[in-house]
Amino acid sequence: MEKIAHNRVVIAFGSNLGDREAHIQQAISLLNARCGSVVQVSSFHSSEAQGFESKNPFLNGCLLLKTNLMPHALLDAVQQIEREIGRVKTKATYEDRPIDLDLIFYENLVVQDARLCLPHPRYLERDFVLIPLAELNLNA
Repeated sequence: MEKIAHNRVVIAFGSNLGDREAHIQQAISLLNARCGSVVQVSSFHSSEAQGFESKNPFLNGCLLLKTNLMPHALLDAVQQIEREIGRVKTKATYEDRPIDLDLIFYENLVVQDARLCLPHPRYLERDFVLIPLAELNLNA
C-alpha cells in the first residue's frame, strides 16, 4: 500500500532564461513525479531580477507540495531537478537561470544549517514570492 504524503511544503519557482513557462512546467512535473504530490500551483507572475542586473525578466510563482521526503532529501531532489533543467551555478551570487526552486516552508519546521534554512530567510522581502504565496490554500 502506498504511503500517503503528508508534509506540506511551499516551493517558490522562477525562470528567466529560455522558454520560461516550459521550464517551470517541467519542474512542476518532475516535483510531482519524484518528490510527492503537487496539490496547488499559483498563477505565474512576471518580475524583474532582484539582487543582480539582468535584461531577462523572471516568471515566478509558488506551489504547494505534499511529500514524505525529509527536508534535506527534498533539497537534494530539488537541486537535482534544477540541474536536469539546465541550471549551472557559475557564480556565488545571483545570476540568470532556466529554473530556480526555493524551499520556503516545510510544515512548521525551523531548520538552520550550512545547507538549508527554513523558513526561507528572505521570503518576506520578495513580492515575487509573497504575491503567488497568497494564492495558495496552505491548509489543503
